[in-house]
Amino acid sequence: MGSSDQIPPPISPEFRAVFLRHADAAGTLTFARFMELALYDPAIGYYRRNRPRVGYGPGTDFFTASTSGPIFGELVIAACASMLGAREPCDYTFVELGAETEVGVLGGLAHPFGATRTIRLGEPIVIDGKCIVFSNELFDAQPCVRTVFRGGHWIELGVRLEGDRLVETELDENLVTPSNGPSTEGYHFDQPVAAAALAETIAQQPWTGLFVAFDYGKSLAELTQHAPAGTVRAYYRHTQSNDLLARPGEQDLTCHVCWDWIASALRRKGFHQPIVESQEAFFIRHAAAFIAATSTAEAARFSKRKLALMQLLHPAHLGQKFQVLHALRD
Repeated sequence: MGSSDQIPPPISPEFRAVFLRHADAAGTLTFARFMELALYDPAIGYYRRNRPRVGYGPGTDFFTASTSGPIFGELVIAACASMLGAREPCDYTFVELGAETEVGVLGGLAHPFGATRTIRLGEPIVIDGKCIVFSNELFDAQPCVRTVFRGGHWIELGVRLEGDRLVETELDENLVTPSNGPSTEGYHFDQPVAAAALAETIAQQPWTGLFVAFDYGKSLAELTQHAPAGTVRAYYRHTQSNDLLARPGEQDLTCHVCWDWIASALRRKGFHQPIVESQEAFFIRHAAAFIAATSTAEAARFSKRKLALMQLLHPAHLGQKFQVLHALRD
């Protein structure tokens, strides 16, 4: 959040009406419920609006690996085919969860998979058979439980409506205390519980094959010991902000995922040895032949394709910013 002397901006009448429909008698919601409404309310939620969000064009708010062009999808194809090992890729359906477009990351690309499916944000997740279940920045877009360590206890934070403005408020003691959490006064832990629940929902579906999730997150130890301000951030017009309550429904809100929690959800459902790697390490390890062939083909020129590959792999760009969790269930 911003400093305490900042005056929070007024919210739109549309969001005010939505907020009051769900708030308690005191005009208060948990932060998790506020974030859910701001992102996913059917009428005014950020991800429900029919407008471009990703890219470099006017009105967009952020970019992802897919903004680099088709080469990201080509890298994903090469890596997934490699990780299947001796299994036949044509036996598997490539399922993209949270796709921003109708065609998804593989749209227009040649691939060896038997079929492709896209499941947009908010659509029911129904998966069966042999699949490669892929997502790119899906889990960080899930609501989180915002907590603060105060007076020896973890306190859940909420959002209260004061006139036409939203302010952060402390709720009751939060009974879910991280076992290895700090005891530092004022430490914020934004608990990505919905992301872990989503992983559980995906894993309990009757499918076998490969799970591959690109996102940004931290271990539980990192979240509870090395992120004192929490990890929820707002993005609006390619500017990162801590003003989480500004422009609800018009700006993106994200929270780092807890890779330990997602890996545990997968293991409970029979996935073998979930592994987290940086995006750079993941592609170098699993798409090495494709990278080598592309680098050779583009060696004599500085093309858009070569630049895109560098952006995806270089640790100073997206190579270390994003991580990939992958696991296999036969």
